[in-house]
Amino acid sequence: MAFDGIFTHVMTQELRTQLLGGRVQKIHQPYPNEVILTIRANRKNWPLLLSAHPQYARVQITQIPYANPDVATNFAMTLRKYLAAASLERIEQVDNDRVLHMDFATRDELGDDLSLRLVVEIMGRHSNITLVNLATGKILDLIRHVPADQNRYRLLMPGATYVNPPAQEQANPFTAEVPSDFPDDLKERTRFLQQHYQGLAKDSATELATRLNQGASGWHQFFAEIATPEPTITTGNSVSFTAIPYQSLTGTTSQFTTLSELLDAFYVQKAEHDRVQQQGGQLIRVLRNEIDKDKKKQQKLQQTLQASDKADSYRIKGDILTTYLAQIKRGMTEITLPNFYDDEQPIKISLSNQLSPSQNAQKYFTKYQKLRNSVAYVNDQMAKNQAELDYLEGIAAQIEIANPKDIEDIRLELQDSGYLKRQKRGKKPAKRPKLAKPDLFYASDGTRIWVGKNNLQNDQLTLKTAKKTDIWLHAKDIPGSHVIIDSDHPSDKTLTEAAMLAAYFSKNRNGANVQVDYIQVKKIRKPNGAKPGFVVYEGQQTIAVTPEVSLVEKLRNPPTM
Repeated sequence: MAFDGIFTHVMTQELRTQLLGGRVQKIHQPYPNEVILTIRANRKNWPLLLSAHPQYARVQITQIPYANPDVATNFAMTLRKYLAAASLERIEQVDNDRVLHMDFATRDELGDDLSLRLVVEIMGRHSNITLVNLATGKILDLIRHVPADQNRYRLLMPGATYVNPPAQEQANPFTAEVPSDFPDDLKERTRFLQQHYQGLAKDSATELATRLNQGASGWHQFFAEIATPEPTITTGNSVSFTAIPYQSLTGTTSQFTTLSELLDAFYVQKAEHDRVQQQGGQLIRVLRNEIDKDKKKQQKLQQTLQASDKADSYRIKGDILTTYLAQIKRGMTEITLPNFYDDEQPIKISLSNQLSPSQNAQKYFTKYQKLRNSVAYVNDQMAKNQAELDYLEGIAAQIEIANPKDIEDIRLELQDSGYLKRQKRGKKPAKRPKLAKPDLFYASDGTRIWVGKNNLQNDQLTLKTAKKTDIWLHAKDIPGSHVIIDSDHPSDKTLTEAAMLAAYFSKNRNGANVQVDYIQVKKIRKPNGAKPGFVVYEGQQTIAVTPEVSLVEKLRNPPTM
């Protein structure tokens, strides 16, 4: 389901219950299109996410952790200037559109009352978040500036008068009468509802069209259920989220307490992956270029190695030319001679007409010796190049499973390894940032399980933080996270759950029967000069598991005893 007008309506009711009367405590803009307002209401801090992402635009309370940037954006600074300590007085949806108005009361520098409005427009690639002075109607700032040459209908720039999005000539389904004349065909009926009623995504329109088979009672029943939502994710041919269970959707359903919890579960992978791709764009490009370069180098080395297989043929030709030297005349370009290495087949040998017979023979011996000498060098170079390729592909795999907070650790590692240049801040060298903490999970019995998300975290976790008696796990023979069980004798179930985490946070996270090694930390060692994250061990045991996303998410929270 899209975040349509129906879902916006229900979310508005939920946010009113949780947030109205609260005060803004903190304001952060961790990502280019997203703002988080921490609002203190009902004796609790609520992280309110306002997203103008082109694909994941939404409004919700979120518990997904985020990394706050060192330097605040201009929009975040404007919000802090005007909304710090402001009281949230009103939350309203515009008709049944995907537009939310959040009105705040505060005071200006002179102590006079000031009324402000945050307008959140959830409109795909046109999504935006706008701060408006209600007294003047002027825009104070926006998360996305849209000049006049990009939008002829309205100017979305600071200082301009705020103009509402174009009004839709459609009825509000929450207040309109039940349609009495509609097509019999379900697809046509769905299209009819979208054309005549505001804020209906295709799945909501399909659900209403299905319920109209029962006539007006089906229509009224739908909106009666919407008034008491049952947040649901339905997993079938696709994954959909809805405010209530939809009769028109088939598959396995999962229920949630609130709409915000549902959205966290739905977006935890999609949104996080997109954020990582945004923040790690430079790293991804550097890695892709280095990996491509190493692959091409490996191919050339392989070709050189294959050429060395011809070394014996050069030696044979040199031997035959030396044996029959008297039959060779200067100026000849080729000669066919008996092959005493193969009695049945004579051999044709190319010659240089610029060289003497003995020089031609020596030429073949020289080629033979050169190729023979190159084998050891090429094998050494191929081993080193393959090790670097494995290392870089391992980092690329880590970016795929990383959270946004892990990106800086990976950037730091690439800088330490010389793949990225360090950024200078003035004349002083930039201060080395602290490593992000490994992710903490809890086994079913409450045992803590730590998961390193990149090579620097892995080294810190395994070699410095973990106790020697703890259990260490890693996906067998593939890039992945170091996992530490905070116990010297974990239960079989805890061991299986930790192996599940090791498999999930590896290159084979979507595989089945992933092999995972486990061993005590004291048997792990790091060779001198080894790259970050690389360790060796002996005497391990192995367990096979199939990663389950639902279990991984469940293990993020301590069990309720």
